[in-house]
Order: sequence, then C-alpha cells, then structure tokens
Amino acid sequence: MRLILNILWFIFGGWISGTLWLLAGALLAITVIGLPWTPAAWRIAGFSYWPFGRVMVDADASAASGCLNVVWLVLAGWWLALGHLVTAILLAVTIIGIPFAWAHLKLAGLALWPIGKEIVARES
Repeated sequence: MRLILNILWFIFGGWISGTLWLLAGALLAITVIGLPWTPAAWRIAGFSYWPFGRVMVDADASAASGCLNVVWLVLAGWWLALGHLVTAILLAVTIIGIPFAWAHLKLAGLALWPIGKEIVARES
C-alpha cells in the first residue's frame, strides 16, 4: 500500500514539492550564509518525494540546532508550514485526499522545525 501511495503522491505533485526543496537547498548553498540549512532542505526534498512509510525523528537536540531552528522558523519555516497546512486542509475535504493530507501535515511539521531531524523508515 505504501508503494502505491508513494507512486500516486509522486505523480500528483510530490515531484514538484521535492524538486522545489532541492532547488531551495541549492540556493541556500550558493548564499554561503544558508549552508547550515542546506542539508535540512535536501532531507525535506527526499521526504517530499516519498513520504509514506517514513517518519521524522529527533536526531540532535543541541542548543546550536535549536538556534538554527528559531532563525529558520522566523525567516522561512512558518510560511512553508502554512503552505503545507493549507494544502492538507484542501486535500482532507475529499476522502481520497486524506492520506495525502496526512503527508502534508508531516511535511508541515518538518518545514517548521527541520534542523536536528532525521527521516527513518517506519517499523510495522
């Protein structure tokens, strides 16, 4: 089931979201100031391509990652998370869109506070 959901997700918009996150990571890397956030953007891109069957977990709870997350939240995280939240609400209106809405909610959480997170396969 995860494979089918991931394929449908990718076809109907996951490739757009993932590609935009890849481009954002490249833009962050070019600016040099954005280098600390580049790996997070690329991690979100991978998660955005194939979100089903994977979860985010805390990997680093240091003060440095907390500070980077606060800066990210103020400059970009809140509106990126808001975009995923609005998309999730629109998808949740239809029964077929509920699993995709859930994936957007996971992406909203990751877009809000990405530093110190790791994406792992869900055990089931």
